[in-house]
Amino acid sequence: EAILSCKHKFSKGMSLRIEWKKIQSQGVSFVYYSGEFTGDLRGRAEMLNTGIRIRNVTRKDSGTYRCEISAKSEEGQRLGEATITLTVLVAPTTPVCEVPSSAMTGTVVELSCKETEGSPPSEYQWYKNGVALLEKKGTGSARAANITYTMNKKSGTLLFNTVTKNDTGEYFCEASNGIGLSQKCSVKRMQVDDLNVSGIIAAVVFVALVMALCGLGVFYAQKKGYFTKESSSQKKTNYQSTSEK
Repeated sequence: EAILSCKHKFSKGMSLRIEWKKIQSQGVSFVYYSGEFTGDLRGRAEMLNTGIRIRNVTRKDSGTYRCEISAKSEEGQRLGEATITLTVLVAPTTPVCEVPSSAMTGTVVELSCKETEGSPPSEYQWYKNGVALLEKKGTGSARAANITYTMNKKSGTLLFNTVTKNDTGEYFCEASNGIGLSQKCSVKRMQVDDLNVSGIIAAVVFVALVMALCGLGVFYAQKKGYFTKESSSQKKTNYQSTSEK
């Protein structure tokens, strides 16, 4: 539960009017109005004098609330208000990791890790073969190790500008925000191989030979007159038919 306290210094004999509102980006909405709770708080909130007790808080309850109290006196209407920010802390859930199963050396490869339930937002740590990867900074051991990747703990990305065979391994990511236990995704293997240049050259040569053979076959057929004989035979048949008529 969460208690939003709102105290005032009006005298007990005054007639008080109490309202609670929630301030959101899309506007201001009533939470407590005319002696009743509205919206999501209906049925799970109660008044504590002029404050509010919310039971079974959820992430949706996070936000800025405003307590407004007006009082009638002989001098006229008096108004007081207070603003309270409620932050509901949520432990992270299991992140979703995207790791390519294979890659070619020298290419750009990006691994991603994300979870959206944690509050405050989670930070991410990548591991390779069970060892935490260092975050590349201007100085320190990460720079001395000549690291070829960039790990962004805020966004959860692990970027290889030029991946190498040494980057082959089993990767997983861990999400944590200081609330509850950290969560990690399942281990996924990325295999980095050299580009098979000899295989590509052999395939190109094979296709070129096939095309050359096809061209020679057509040239040989034309030279022997296969296409010409077929045309002459057709013309002869037409001539005979005309003579018979």
